[in-house]
Amino acid sequence: MNKINAICVYCGSSSGTEPVFIEAAKNFGKILAENGVRLVYGGGSVGLMGALAESVLDHGGHVTGIIPEFLTKRERPRRLPQELIVTRDMHERKRNMFERADAFVALPGGIGTLEELVEQLTWVQLGRHKKPILIANISGYWGPLLALIEHMRAVKFLPSSLRVDFLVAKRVDDILPMLREAASKVAEAEKKMAVPAERL
Repeated sequence: MNKINAICVYCGSSSGTEPVFIEAAKNFGKILAENGVRLVYGGGSVGLMGALAESVLDHGGHVTGIIPEFLTKRERPRRLPQELIVTRDMHERKRNMFERADAFVALPGGIGTLEELVEQLTWVQLGRHKKPILIANISGYWGPLLALIEHMRAVKFLPSSLRVDFLVAKRVDDILPMLREAASKVAEAEKKMAVPAERL
């Protein structure tokens, strides 16, 4: 059975308007730490990203932050006694995040979070890898995106021959069990990128 040792979490560098978003990030950080799962994330110290990383550390967990050099002033990377990777650009950041993670989770966030999530969904659709992807639909945040994906299927822009496999959880307590079950069905070779990420 394949284990989940590290999860890449995409989430906002702001807090949003709903306190439930911050609480979800904090609760998920606690869950990761208590289960010995390393957090791989965007490296920032603000918004949901900051709350998530802080919670993992507060509960004795492990964090790898990966941030491109040009974002270091805006998102103020955490200077942790753990791993912080500063990359040359966004592409290198994404490659590092992919290689260090066994699964991907999207908490609420903005356009950057959406872009990272959609890129992973695209790679799965194109058969590049089979690492589990989960959308954390906290307080219905991702409902419009899920409706759009269903609309794409209905009008045949997502034909059945092109599978877009992802999980959806409404509660953070369900995320890790769902990812573990999904990962148990993935062969180790299928977790690797089918072609080098820089050539996608």
